[in-house]
Amino acid sequence: MISIQFCKETEIQASSEEVFAFHECPDALTQLIPPWENVRVVESSGSLHVGSRVVLAGKVLGVIPVRWVAEHVEYDPPNCFADIQSSGPFRSWYHRHLMISTERGTTILRDEVDYQLPMAWLGRYLGNWLVKRKLQAMFEYRHQVTKQFVEAKHLLVEPSRNRH
Repeated sequence: MISIQFCKETEIQASSEEVFAFHECPDALTQLIPPWENVRVVESSGSLHVGSRVVLAGKVLGVIPVRWVAEHVEYDPPNCFADIQSSGPFRSWYHRHLMISTERGTTILRDEVDYQLPMAWLGRYLGNWLVKRKLQAMFEYRHQVTKQFVEAKHLLVEPSRNRH
């Protein structure tokens, strides 16, 4: 079975430490769920460390109940963390969250997702366009929220760093 790749990048005017710290906030995931998605966090170990997990519940296409269990499998602050789907709607799901420092002192937030749809070729043929569209909208929202939150906090913190 061939994996499908999705990638989204956004430059954020803050350090990788600040971007990573946002993702470690206890309510970060809740903030990153787009308001149009019928999904809620039903369980969370409150950590990004390897072995921690998150359980989401929602509805696919607004009617089909789904439970998604994600387990964190990589943790390398402030550079990256990753999760896999233990159980859920995809045949497989591997998601890396990368924070790449630039020479300008900014950070590239990069989300890389490798996934396989259920139902083999039928799932790819019928569902891939919908999944890609949903992923694009979801990660556009997530990156916008992250950028706004981190840059606003960065601006509040930055002036005090320069005081003597």
